[in-house]
Amino acid sequence: MYTRRGLTAINEVGGPHMVWPTMSPLLNPILHVWDQLKQRLNDPLVEEFNALPQNNVMRLVRSMKRCCQTVIAAKGENTCY
Repeated sequence: MYTRRGLTAINEVGGPHMVWPTMSPLLNPILHVWDQLKQRLNDPLVEEFNALPQNNVMRLVRSMKRCCQTVIAAKGENTCY
């Protein structure tokens, strides 16, 4: 499925285009490309997340109570956090 603008551009350069039913998104190859890209990006992100120093993570977790109290005291207005 192409937009009118996209189809016009394809026709101008003589490029091929596929016709598929508009209600069959699984036939759209870009969905499979996005799935592959998501997986390729996810794996390194998980690896980096797991490599974060645990003491930094715990320091942030311990600061949450203070952060929440500050936001409540400021009635949702801007704070230093």
